[in-house]
Amino acid sequence: MSRIPLQTATSAPAASQALLGQVQSAFGATPNMFRAVANSPAALASMWGSFGALGKGRLPARLTEKLAVAVADRNRCEYCLAAHTLLGKNAGASEQEMAQAQAGHSTDPATAAALAFALKVVDRRADVGDADIKALRDAGFDDEAIVELLAHVALNLFTNYVNIAFDVPVDFPAVKLRQAA
Repeated sequence: MSRIPLQTATSAPAASQALLGQVQSAFGATPNMFRAVANSPAALASMWGSFGALGKGRLPARLTEKLAVAVADRNRCEYCLAAHTLLGKNAGASEQEMAQAQAGHSTDPATAAALAFALKVVDRRADVGDADIKALRDAGFDDEAIVELLAHVALNLFTNYVNIAFDVPVDFPAVKLRQAA
């Protein structure tokens, strides 16, 4: 059970209601994570706006969903792991590709470099070095893509923390974390 109320379109603060309507329209349902964040109109606007802005970015959804499952698994966020595994499959990734990404691996060199960077950002709290940025450039990422990649990692940290801290019930098909705690 969630540690905070899961708001609805009618119970949420007035400033959250229209945004929840947008979420409902986009997903065909209102995922529990957004219902939890709707307790704060500012936080909901930030999260929803970030998803919208990054969704229009240069990085393809197939890659960003792989980043999301790698970060979710590393943070032990069952909610995001389940949601982004489904979204990754919807973006054209195979079940095997998503499982590899969850472990931080890919047979595609650019994806492998992005996953390695994302996990290093998580593990080292963004204390990365020149060589880490060079590895991304060598894999074909320019400065715009590198900054966007970091923005995706930051957004995933935000969503992971929301779901873990508030114990948001998973409302996507469950995916098993790679290792027990």
